Amino acid sequence: MSKKHNFSAGPCILPQEVFEKSAAAILDFNGIGLSLLEISHRSKDFVPVMDEARAIVKRLMKLGDDYEVIYVGGGASLQFLMVPFNLMKKDNGKAAYLDTGTWAAGAIKEAKKLGTVDVVGSSKEENYSFIPKDYKVGSEYDYFHCTSNNTIYGTQMKTFPEVDTVMVCDMSSDIFSRVIDFSKFDIIYAGAQKNMGPAGVTMVVVKKSVLGKTGRDIPSYLDYSLHIAKDSMYNTPPVFPVYATLLTLQHLENNGGIEAAELRNEAKAKLLYDEIDNNPLFETFCRKEDRSLMNVSFKLTDESKKEAFDNAWKEAGINGLNGHRSLGGYRASMYNALPIESVQVLVDVMKSIN
Repeated sequence: MSKKHNFSAGPCILPQEVFEKSAAAILDFNGIGLSLLEISHRSKDFVPVMDEARAIVKRLMKLGDDYEVIYVGGGASLQFLMVPFNLMKKDNGKAAYLDTGTWAAGAIKEAKKLGTVDVVGSSKEENYSFIPKDYKVGSEYDYFHCTSNNTIYGTQMKTFPEVDTVMVCDMSSDIFSRVIDFSKFDIIYAGAQKNMGPAGVTMVVVKKSVLGKTGRDIPSYLDYSLHIAKDSMYNTPPVFPVYATLLTLQHLENNGGIEAAELRNEAKAKLLYDEIDNNPLFETFCRKEDRSLMNVSFKLTDESKKEAFDNAWKEAGINGLNGHRSLGGYRASMYNALPIESVQVLVDVMKSIN
């Protein structure tokens, strides 16, 4: 059976090398006669995996010892709650949020349970078709939270604001896809199941100096400081996702790092967006200046062509092209591991519809 062209939004495509090494580790890890799935997370074979999985993030992001990296369960959705618990003051706490899509709205909902939330910018009224830009965030806030990329609507923050407070970013769907000054942020979190690994673990980068200032009694599992102190082993970590994440990040580092990935991602995005712009049968949902490099959400301008288009891309071996149920249309997710050859197959299918 031939390999599909996988445009799934997440869980999604990963490098073939990662699948092969992960599969081998499940059968026999490090030649010890035991599966990765059955060894202790505190064994001499797994502890170096966790240590390197944390260290490689800092290397790729070019961050110093003032930052720590942890891996926790619960997905990015748990971070919607962990962030305010760790940053929003117990008394008169107030945070600023940028509302750019479904996941940003989810983060706002959770933060409101712990304090005042000011939505300083929102594109909700226009179905999240753009990234708000004319807003300011002052020192009266405990922190500012934004979402760098919006998988459903196909928008992406191209620049980040200068704020006079702690800055937090959910980078779940475009982490390690482009060169960013990561030192601008105090907390970065990302569910692994896009550019980093399989579902089941979330990576969090924390600047240590921002912690311990809320006056809250933080539940143990929600306390970043405790996870840092325990080297991401406060509880049994999701061993397999952490290992697969390490393999994915090693693959990235060995193939030119973030800089090279950005060039590949720009080339893929240009190929597909050029076809959409030049083909009258297709159009995107969002404004051109805010288009995502990772998730291209688009639709047909003539619904009578839907059956022909759907049959054609499925026959071409394309998987995961259906749009999110809340938006409709189509969505081509082009994460780091997707080869440009797969994008060319999609473009050829689009050209064939008439």
